[in-house]
Amino acid sequence: MTHLHVGLKGTTNALFLKDLADKRRCGLRGRVGDGKSGGGLCFGYDVVKQFAPNGQPIRGDRTINEAEAAVMRRIFADYIAGKSRAIAFELNKEGMPGTQGTEWGPSTIHGNPKRGVGILNNGLYIGRLV
Repeated sequence: MTHLHVGLKGTTNALFLKDLADKRRCGLRGRVGDGKSGGGLCFGYDVVKQFAPNGQPIRGDRTINEAEAAVMRRIFADYIAGKSRAIAFELNKEGMPGTQGTEWGPSTIHGNPKRGVGILNNGLYIGRLV
């Protein structure tokens, strides 16, 4: 194998990965366009496991997890009431499990508005599929 082979293989692999990412994004856009989940599980929702008559799994449906949804409503109500960093502190003090089953952190709640991360910036909680 020569340096030329290494260079060509590297270029081919990079193009393959870019093409794969483009196809994946296109597929996710189609699922979201159909009103389905684009992937991942959000706090406050459960995955609905169901099958089509032919036995194939039907993917992308969610249902509200009422226990977690109550925590979400509280977070939004506390934020509207003017609480900020205290929200995570109070949830931890009361022993409420966080999104990953761990403690709540301020960044979990506030996140980054530019990137659309964090509970308060997640469009799903206002009915917008992203």
